[in-house]
Amino acid sequence: MDGNTNDRRRPDVEKLHQGLVDQLKSQGHITDPLVEAAFRAVPRHLFLPDKAPEEVYRDEAIATKFLDGSSISASSQPAIMAIMLEQLQLKPGLRVLEIGAGTGYNAALMAHIVGETGQVITIDIDEDIVYNARLHLVTAGFERVQVICADGGAGYAHAAPYDRIILTVGASDITPAWRDQMKPNGRLLLPLTLREPQVSVAFEQVDDHLASVSVRACGFMMLRGAFAEPTFRVQLGPEPLLFLWLREHRVLNTDTIYQWLTGPGRDRATGVKVVPRELFFGLHMWLALHEADYCQVIVDISLVERGIIPQFFQLFTASKFTSSFGLLGDSGICVLTRPRTQFINEENTSPTVPFEVYVKIFGPDESLAARLIELVSAWNAAGHPTEEHLHIKAYPRAVAYIPAANEMVIQKQWTQLAVSWELP
Repeated sequence: MDGNTNDRRRPDVEKLHQGLVDQLKSQGHITDPLVEAAFRAVPRHLFLPDKAPEEVYRDEAIATKFLDGSSISASSQPAIMAIMLEQLQLKPGLRVLEIGAGTGYNAALMAHIVGETGQVITIDIDEDIVYNARLHLVTAGFERVQVICADGGAGYAHAAPYDRIILTVGASDITPAWRDQMKPNGRLLLPLTLREPQVSVAFEQVDDHLASVSVRACGFMMLRGAFAEPTFRVQLGPEPLLFLWLREHRVLNTDTIYQWLTGPGRDRATGVKVVPRELFFGLHMWLALHEADYCQVIVDISLVERGIIPQFFQLFTASKFTSSFGLLGDSGICVLTRPRTQFINEENTSPTVPFEVYVKIFGPDESLAARLIELVSAWNAAGHPTEEHLHIKAYPRAVAYIPAANEMVIQKQWTQLAVSWELP
């Protein structure tokens, strides 16, 4: 029998467990009966034994390993786990490769779905993570899951081919091994960085390329090891509290940018109204894909409290960061905001009530704001597309692909991604 029955009979833990599943169902993250059954049967607290049940059964990611002050492994947020399992479309008897074992919880959910006739193999690059995941899986009754210490970028050829390959770490490219080790009628699911934003993409093979069948917003730690790629994060100012994320490497005068952001800003209206989800998962993606000068500003909330940086957007009330995105030029930076630096958070912003987006200008360059407003207006005219309207085709670099008029091509090391919007 799956799970530790003695532990699961504790009424307080079981109530928390089932309450979380009820929440995921009511929010529409779980619709597949097989996914629901797995979430109800597999107790998350067995994979996070050092955490209090009240923390374990909140719909939040829980960091489990740190390096140099940054989290490098975690138990993912249950909502995105449910979304991705539904994207994966598992069924009994399938063979699955997971890259990114974490605590082992996701592997257990998948093992519950594929059953005794299926197989789940999960890989992680760190021996301690592998050891703990294996221990958790045995405790929960899933000793049949194989846990391998290896670099996930190379897959696991020994047990290939696979019906499904899933990454629970972010990747900026599709490695040749993942293509080669997937069955012709299989499905590859990975958190893919397009330029800077990340989306969970389910791919299936179509002729000479992979084509997306589902795209959802996500945010995962990036793949480590031999297949890792650099991220373009730049610290601004004297304290590690203010950062820029860029689409690509740029030579910057960070002192000047810091002076702009800590100096006076000017607001300009766009005339476009959005709801929070459209802002973060639609307009954000639109800017990153269309503009080489795209940037994202991430600020520790303490700088706002000290009056050094204005308030931007805060997706979660408890978040220690406020952020925004826009354009960075040689003579200024401008980002999206809302008037009077109001918060966007769960306490004072309805997810369904629109608010007007403004542009905040820092530095002398006013032309950047005009460009940003044009981009916002174009997105508005297109019908507010979000990440779910993206269609992505992945071709090997060796294929001579000629993009359609509505496609943009992103060149990666092994792959060329043809990205288009299926407009609402």
